[in-house]
Amino acid sequence: MPASATKALRVAVLADSDTRWKWGALTATRVRPGDTEIHLDGYLLRGRATPTARQLREVGVDADSLREVTAVEFLRAMEGARGEEAYDVLVLALVGGGVQAMLHGLGRVWQDRAERPVVVTGYVGVVYEKLADGLLLRHGADLVLANSRQDADRFRAVYEGVGADASAVTEVALPFLGGARYAGEHDPSAEQGRGPYTVVFAAQPSVPDSRKDRTYLLDRLVRHARLHPEREVLLKLRSKPGEHTTHIEELPYQKLVQRADPPPNFRLVYGHMGEVLDRTDLLVTISSTAALESLHRRIPTVVLTDLGVREALGNHHFVGSGCLASWDQLDAGHRPAPDPEWVARQGVAADGGYETAFDEARERIAALLVRPGGLPPLAPYYTPVTAPGYLPGILARHHLAPDGTPLPGAPAADRAPGPVRQVVRRAARGAYRHGVQRVAPVIRRMGEL
Repeated sequence: MPASATKALRVAVLADSDTRWKWGALTATRVRPGDTEIHLDGYLLRGRATPTARQLREVGVDADSLREVTAVEFLRAMEGARGEEAYDVLVLALVGGGVQAMLHGLGRVWQDRAERPVVVTGYVGVVYEKLADGLLLRHGADLVLANSRQDADRFRAVYEGVGADASAVTEVALPFLGGARYAGEHDPSAEQGRGPYTVVFAAQPSVPDSRKDRTYLLDRLVRHARLHPEREVLLKLRSKPGEHTTHIEELPYQKLVQRADPPPNFRLVYGHMGEVLDRTDLLVTISSTAALESLHRRIPTVVLTDLGVREALGNHHFVGSGCLASWDQLDAGHRPAPDPEWVARQGVAADGGYETAFDEARERIAALLVRPGGLPPLAPYYTPVTAPGYLPGILARHHLAPDGTPLPGAPAADRAPGPVRQVVRRAARGAYRHGVQRVAPVIRRMGEL
């Protein structure tokens, strides 16, 4: 009998960045069957994007426990989670290669176990690149969550197209949508006014990636602030210099803005995206998932075309949305009108269907938890037979052999890191981030001379 039958649902979330931790933890609360209480343990995969304490606070998701681990340490923890400590559900909130490595590693540690947790994975936002690659790396989980009807259709087509079982694909929605519906432009002179008309540009760490393009976007945002001094213009940033999110940011806007001489009505802001949207009258972005959060609230939302509509930027995903526009159009007063059919296919559910978006996932998890005889062994599409030239490299990045066992020399997994090891790890991570953000760009520029 699963632990959930007698006590709170025990859920583990393994995440490799702040945004994936947010997605994984919120997904865990959304897909729990019924009103079941949940005990949530968080595991942060050690790497370049391991979130800082500030980033974790900004996400605003609480856990009963939270600790940093290597892949091998996590597998050892899952192997030892038995009896009262056994988990009912495991959410893998990782990049595709990390999911694949964990599926093979978990398959090994659970191979002699009659019962195991329900394994859930998916995507943190819009899927606009590496569709087949990312999906096949996630194949083998019990549930592969699709954030919209459009994604569910695409996911099934990929799996069926390679002869893989597509039954794990489950349509849901982004777990962090919510907040008050936009009530229209407010009057700052009114007694209950929220302040001036607010324009928010949701920046992304890696889109665009060139100094020229990022400087252009910043200049246009500053110009908009100068053209409309009565407005508050905010540059919403994901991280502070030295911190990493899901993607590496080599040219932080914080550095570029030092040369921009912005007007007083222009500000940099951090914090929870939902809180920023509470005061937003116009959301502008290149292709951030924040656009879907904004559309969910029916806030006027613009996806910029200034740098083209290109797969490399991700804004091609919004073709047909009615939200594509340029800064010239915005400066002239243009306001977008989203296409209702397009919005409905994105899982945004602006008309109230959001609360039922996770029903199918809840029902499937509930059924799997009481499946007679437990769950079958994990069966990823990639194996040493189907992908002998690809899979070993994926697993080796996480110090695993092709059979899922730890490689010789893998980080110790039989003890918690002591104070000295913790200091060394923090110093190494800081040196890595310094190298990525400071040294690597200089080397690349030198190579272009």
